[in-house]
Amino acid sequence: MLRFALISLCSFAHLSGLIAEEAPRVRNVLFIVSDDLRASALSVYGDGLCRTPNLDRLARRSVVFDRAYCQGTVCGPSRTSFMYSRYRGTGTVTMGEHFRKHGYYSARAGKIFHMKVPGDIIAGTNGQDVAATWTERFNSQGNEAHTPGDYACLNLNIFTTDEENRQSTAMPHRMFVSVKYDGDGSDQPDHKTGMKITELLQQHGNKPFFLAAGFVRPHYPMVAPRQFFEPYPWQKMILPELHKDDLLDMPAGAITNSRSEKNGIDKYPDNQKRMWAAYYASITFMDKQLGRILDELDRQGLRDSTAIVFTSDHGYHLGDHTFWQKNNLHEQVVRVPLMISAPGIKPGRSQSIVELVDLFPTLVDLAGLPQPEGLHGSSLVPVMKDHESTVKSAALSYTKGVSWRTNRWAYTRYPDGGEELYDMSEDAEQFDNLAKKSEYRDLCRQFSKELDAKHRSLGITYGKVKKKSANKN
Repeated sequence: MLRFALISLCSFAHLSGLIAEEAPRVRNVLFIVSDDLRASALSVYGDGLCRTPNLDRLARRSVVFDRAYCQGTVCGPSRTSFMYSRYRGTGTVTMGEHFRKHGYYSARAGKIFHMKVPGDIIAGTNGQDVAATWTERFNSQGNEAHTPGDYACLNLNIFTTDEENRQSTAMPHRMFVSVKYDGDGSDQPDHKTGMKITELLQQHGNKPFFLAAGFVRPHYPMVAPRQFFEPYPWQKMILPELHKDDLLDMPAGAITNSRSEKNGIDKYPDNQKRMWAAYYASITFMDKQLGRILDELDRQGLRDSTAIVFTSDHGYHLGDHTFWQKNNLHEQVVRVPLMISAPGIKPGRSQSIVELVDLFPTLVDLAGLPQPEGLHGSSLVPVMKDHESTVKSAALSYTKGVSWRTNRWAYTRYPDGGEELYDMSEDAEQFDNLAKKSEYRDLCRQFSKELDAKHRSLGITYGKVKKKSANKN
């Protein structure tokens, strides 16, 4: 009897060991944010040109979310939103601060909260960073458009090696600047961010950590060593499909100020291709720096105790609908890449609607920490464990208006009463605004009511239609 009990005890201990190996505790967090990275530009999301070997290998060990949405469509609001897990504005505690309060070493390198790019990057300053978030913080300085090399301002059709008169901080054409140069990239901010994170892994890997790597590429100016441009000859770039009179069925609030006919790049279709080439080159350069971090994590033997998140603050227009940049509620801007790797979680893909406000509660859940009060997001751990499950039916995004993205529909409402409605199962590129058609009025009203109900539940008043004042003349 005693022998049977000992055998049973040993068997239980062995089984417990196997369970521990299959679902080890998440002790550390590595939080990686790219800047202005549209999901559809990555091979993970179907792009056939962009080379991202390190994102690809991270994806193979992650849950890849195909329908992840940002809450703000410019850097500042988006980053504040996911760091506080609030749809709009700030909360009582940031993500890193919460981990820090529970004994974690918390540090960032590069841009996590908003920094002006290129301004704060050139100056090496903190921007809108929240100091209480971090035990330590490290800025990654770079010369940006002033990097010596082949400079282009593509909407003005300027190509030069002259280091004078370059579009830079707060200048109107800085968004169309690229620089390719001879070098190894070690002078660039993303290289410095990658190297600093590897140092921090070496120094602090023996205790729980929350490390945040904030890459600034592919945000303009798109600067990278020459070898990163070589895989992308501009002649082979494929421009987005355009439709004649595409903008006629869009309300005024949907039409961005940065469009081809206003910024001048409509005169230079080859330069639109060069924009794509520079964007891809910047992504590949950023991916190289991500690889440094993943390699060091493996060298330190930390992969099996570390949750890894990769995402972007928002997407980006590169000529879609003749639009450029962000600050817009169309799919190329609100949809972001998101992959989460965690010990004990089976890799795969999820079609569940998720939001960046969900990252804070998800990481807290994975680490087994108490959830702070006041978070707007939901833990994605149920989806990570069962890729077919869902935690919400729609995603909110904000700019001049507010969008409500469900599995099938993309509905947007603007303060002046303008609306957009797209059937994403039939019109993924959003060419046919169904809100203009009478047969879809009831559906628009339904989504508008759902938006109002969601806002009431959150205590948010943003996004209500302004009533037109009576004519006093």
